Amino acid sequence: MNVFVTGASGYIGGVITEYLRKAGHTVSGLARSDDAAEKVRKLGATPVTGDLRNPASVVAGAARADVVIHTAMAWGPDSAALDQQTVRATLDALRGSGRAFLYTSGVWVIGDTKGRVAGELTVLRPPALVAWRPAVEKMVIESRDAKVEGVVIRPAMVYGRGGGTVGGFVRQARTQKLVRIVGTGNNHWSFIHVDALAELYVRAVEQTPGGELFLAADGPAFTVRIVAETVATMNEARVQLWPLDEARQQIGAMADALVMDQRVMSTKAGRMLGWAPKWPNVLDEIRSGSYVGG
Repeated sequence: MNVFVTGASGYIGGVITEYLRKAGHTVSGLARSDDAAEKVRKLGATPVTGDLRNPASVVAGAARADVVIHTAMAWGPDSAALDQQTVRATLDALRGSGRAFLYTSGVWVIGDTKGRVAGELTVLRPPALVAWRPAVEKMVIESRDAKVEGVVIRPAMVYGRGGGTVGGFVRQARTQKLVRIVGTGNNHWSFIHVDALAELYVRAVEQTPGGELFLAADGPAFTVRIVAETVATMNEARVQLWPLDEARQQIGAMADALVMDQRVMSTKAGRMLGWAPKWPNVLDEIRSGSYVGG
C-alpha cells in the first residue's frame, strides 16, 4: 500500500516509516525542511514538502495515499488548533474514499488513573495540556460514518533507540550529572517501546480496523522515581526533585501532566490485530539497551 506519514522524520514517525518499508509498503512523509526531507529519504521514503501550518500540504500528501498516519505534533500555544485543523482537513479530503486515517493520540488523555489500571473504556479526565484531544479522537472514530476508516492509537510513554523522555533523562544525567523529575516521583508511568509501537502501526495499516481505538502499552508501570534512579545509577548522577509549583512556573501545564499517576494496560490490540510485543521493559533498556554508552 501507499502510506503517507506526517512526522516521518521524527522519533515515532521515523521508526513507523522504517517498519512500513520493511513490510513492503511504499511510504511518503511530510517534511518541513531540507534536513527533514533528507531523513525521510534515508528511510527509503519520498519526502512531501509542507508542514502542519499549511493544511493544503498535508492534504496533498494524503491525496496520493491509501493510508494516512498522523504522528506530527507542533507543541506550543497553538498545538490544539493546528492538530484540529490538520485532522479536519485530512478527513474532509478522504471523505467517501474508504481509505484509512490513523491518528496518534496518547494516554495522557485518560488523566490520572489514581492507582487503577486504565483501558480503552476508562472515562477520560485529561489534564489541561491535552484537554482538546478527546474531541479530535471522536472526530476520527466517527469518520467511519463518512466512509473513512478512522483509527486512534494512544501510546504510553515511548522509549527505546535512545530517545523519548527517558532519552532526555539520560542526556541530562550525562551533561549535568543529575536527573530532574517533577514532584516526588512516586507517580507511575506506563511505557511502550518505539519498535513495538511501530509494529502495532503496521498491523493497523494492514488490517484497517476502522472506528476502533487502541491503547499501546507493554510491560509494567514503573514509578518515575525508579526510572530516574536507574538512569542516574547508570550514569553516576543523582536524582533531583523539582517541586510542582516551581515546575509550573517554568513549563506550565506540562508539569501537571508529568505528575499524573498512570497505570495503563490493554489486550485489545492483541486480540483484534495479533499484536504481541516482545521488547525489553524500560528499566532493562536503560541498563543494557539503547541508553547505554553514547
